[in-house]
Amino acid sequence: MNFKNRTLTQIADMICGNFLQTESYFRYRSSKFLTDFFYDCDTDYDHDGSTRGIWVTETLKKILQGPNSEPNMPADGFLKVIQVLMDRSDATNEDSSRKNALEMLNVELSREGFEAFYAEDRKCYLKHIASQKVLKPFANPHRPFSNVEAKKKETLVAYLNGCSEDELIEDILLPLLRQLGFYRITAAGHKDKALEYGKDIWMKYMLPTQHMLYFGIQVKKGKLDAAGMSKSDNANIGEIHNQVTMMLGHEIFDPEIGKKVLVDHAFIVAGGDITKAARNWLGGKLDASKRSQIMFMDREDILNLFIVNNLPLPEAALPEPAVSDDDDLPF
Repeated sequence: MNFKNRTLTQIADMICGNFLQTESYFRYRSSKFLTDFFYDCDTDYDHDGSTRGIWVTETLKKILQGPNSEPNMPADGFLKVIQVLMDRSDATNEDSSRKNALEMLNVELSREGFEAFYAEDRKCYLKHIASQKVLKPFANPHRPFSNVEAKKKETLVAYLNGCSEDELIEDILLPLLRQLGFYRITAAGHKDKALEYGKDIWMKYMLPTQHMLYFGIQVKKGKLDAAGMSKSDNANIGEIHNQVTMMLGHEIFDPEIGKKVLVDHAFIVAGGDITKAARNWLGGKLDASKRSQIMFMDREDILNLFIVNNLPLPEAALPEPAVSDDDDLPF
């Protein structure tokens, strides 16, 4: 992705601290501190002694087109640059909340269709204005959780234990899939089973080459097992296999292109665990050509992805506000 040269020049001046009117909003960085800044951004760019503003502008161009960049979205490296630039610890007495610095940054970012904001974790993120997608550096779902994240995970576990299958789809999966970059996410729902053809959700994902991949998802609230007769809260993997086969063989209509297309890949998503026996059974049923088409997500995968992407909990999962004794008093 490319930004306008004017935008990059202005952001470069913020990194350098060149603006006289922003000396109280952004730190002044000499050559050594510019190198330190980009090291903090997890890059290895060393300032070569040339004019600081020009060098930073050219460096930002390289970072924007770095790994994980998409045609319409900046690379992870640029998101890290914004986070380091807007670090709250760099605030000055005149702008302790960094409100003024944020406003100045957003004047430039709005030209490219983005907006910067501070999240609950006090870090600065970018949001794509048109789609409202929050852009974050790659979130590792297997990293250790903080105490706050661990408590959030416990709350989400309690919600999954009591929610319905439709609530799992609407409140958890759809927000998560949107945040992960999927397009045209369509939930079939459960009012008309005859129209599902073995899929609860279909969606598509744009590759950097502008090609589209289509995905279908079969969702089950409980655990998936390979037992001959499943319990009431569990589902048998054999039933899921039949539904996934229907999914891969049935066309879906994409209104954006006005054509029918086949599903390229299928997700099997379980609100509970997918047992090892179930995974092994399904693996034995699939030949080499279809094995790459079937992917799994169980409860732990959903929880980890939901937490590391910093998605808000469903309203139904939030604890009810405490009622004070005053509320019982008559008017």
